[in-house]
Amino acid sequence: MKRFLIIITAMLLVLGIASPLTAQANEGVVDERLGVPIVVYGADLSGTEKESVKKSLKVAEEAEVEEILVSGSDLVKYIKDGNDKARMYSSAKITRQEAGKGLVISIVTEDNITQVTSEMYANAMLTAGIEDAIVEVAAPKKVTGHSALVGIYKAYEVTGETLDTERTDVANDELNLATKFSKEAGVDSDKVSELLTEIKKQIAEKNPATKEEVEKIVTEQLSKLNIELSEADRQLLIDLMDRIRNLDIDFNKFSEQLSDMTSKIKEKIGEIDPSFWESVKEFFAKLFESIQSWFK
Repeated sequence: MKRFLIIITAMLLVLGIASPLTAQANEGVVDERLGVPIVVYGADLSGTEKESVKKSLKVAEEAEVEEILVSGSDLVKYIKDGNDKARMYSSAKITRQEAGKGLVISIVTEDNITQVTSEMYANAMLTAGIEDAIVEVAAPKKVTGHSALVGIYKAYEVTGETLDTERTDVANDELNLATKFSKEAGVDSDKVSELLTEIKKQIAEKNPATKEEVEKIVTEQLSKLNIELSEADRQLLIDLMDRIRNLDIDFNKFSEQLSDMTSKIKEKIGEIDPSFWESVKEFFAKLFESIQSWFK
């Protein structure tokens, strides 16, 4: 019985530490400067599936949202040679942030988004010209996750933004190539995101004038990250990055955003000080000992 009370007390303390953060994140206040969150649903969701997505994205917890649908007709607007008959299931909630806050992407139904990672979404969004937002992605069943990106494009234009369709098309090709490398070439998805981020960062910093210079950057980063691609895939990557080089992008700003992404990706794939986890372990061990003493 005593041990049971100790465990319950410890759990309540931990929840007490966490709950203020949760409350702060879900205050349900409309930010009149940035507008309400926009929830984009795949047009092919059934009524039951849509309700499932609403629950996953915690739509009911928002003070107010704007809800829209994304369909195949939107796909062809933002992506050249897109299929207007494509079935759209993956959905997203987009909350604008103040300039400089960057992108925070979370996939809230990880088991159902099978190919696209949060870093892949972030990379493609930066290429498309989308920044400073919290984006949550969800699907009610297993899908690749590609249609959520088109929904994010549409959400931005609903707020009055105008996206460059050349950039959105390149961003889509980038997402397709990222998932291809991960699925077909067997490259770890986090390493794919790191590769794309580092190449774009080098393009932003070095401002290559020719495709040959882009090829040199690609070759250097493949070697640095110890990633092997087939000659065909390597050429696809060079072609994509050369298209990015030619986009109308403020590369100074782009470089800053990519640097932030680089640090986040490196943290995710393990470049975190091991002593951090030891300190976490030590904290809870001491907490448990302290609570235990209360019941002696």
